[in-house]
Amino acid sequence: MTRISSLLLLCALTAGAFAATPAAPETPAPAAKAAKAAAGQSMTENDKVVFAIGEILSGSVKPFALTDHEMQLVRDGFDAGMHGKKTSVDAESYRPQIQALLSERMGKEVAGAKVAGKAYRDKAATAKDTTTSASGVIMTTLKAGSGPNATADDQVKVNYEGRLIDGTVFDSSQQHGQAATFRVSGVVPCWSESLQHMNAGTKARLVCPPEQAYGDRGSPPKIPGGSTLVFDVELLAIEKAPAAPAQPAESAQPAQPAQPAQPAQPAAPATQASPH
Repeated sequence: MTRISSLLLLCALTAGAFAATPAAPETPAPAAKAAKAAAGQSMTENDKVVFAIGEILSGSVKPFALTDHEMQLVRDGFDAGMHGKKTSVDAESYRPQIQALLSERMGKEVAGAKVAGKAYRDKAATAKDTTTSASGVIMTTLKAGSGPNATADDQVKVNYEGRLIDGTVFDSSQQHGQAATFRVSGVVPCWSESLQHMNAGTKARLVCPPEQAYGDRGSPPKIPGGSTLVFDVELLAIEKAPAAPAQPAESAQPAQPAQPAQPAQPAAPATQASPH
């Protein structure tokens, strides 16, 4: 629901902003200019900003897995909305159907990703020096390390590269310009489990089923739902995680003042003897 809401909100904002000003006459760019724009060449800084709007919008539409025919319909609808054209379609009334279509298409994408991932994992499990855990994580040792294994409470320093099964790199320590440092228990289950079978100096390849990574939801826009992920990991160092800051001791309660002594009661007067 979040994806479709953000898509519709962004489209509504752009269409609403356009509707607030008179429509300018259409001046289609020459094909050569459009080709240069698509390649990111000969664009001014403002051109790049506007081009980026298109790329961002495409990321919201991509989960629909539209056919070429459907993409043309989207372009037509976008053009109609931007220019305030009257059409036979009441777009607002179709929000439930749009959400249903998104759910259907994403469900098919996830199912397809799981089938492809299972085939990839079955093959990866047969590699040399490979083990498969009860949770389905496949670990291939590329270089042995030494010393004690990391524990869930340790902090580790690693170089890594994460890929989809088609080889697309979605993240790496090289992209960030430095090794990553984190607590073993603070990452996806595949990593938390595998790092506890590694010691300093170990290089390993991890093949993570979706259930041990980002599940059916994935991590948009780079990791589709249902994806099996491949990580090359080099464990550089194991460190003890910083201890949690000590809680300040409760200050002692001041002693209660002693209750003042009660004043003595005056003695009762002596009773006089009766006269005889």
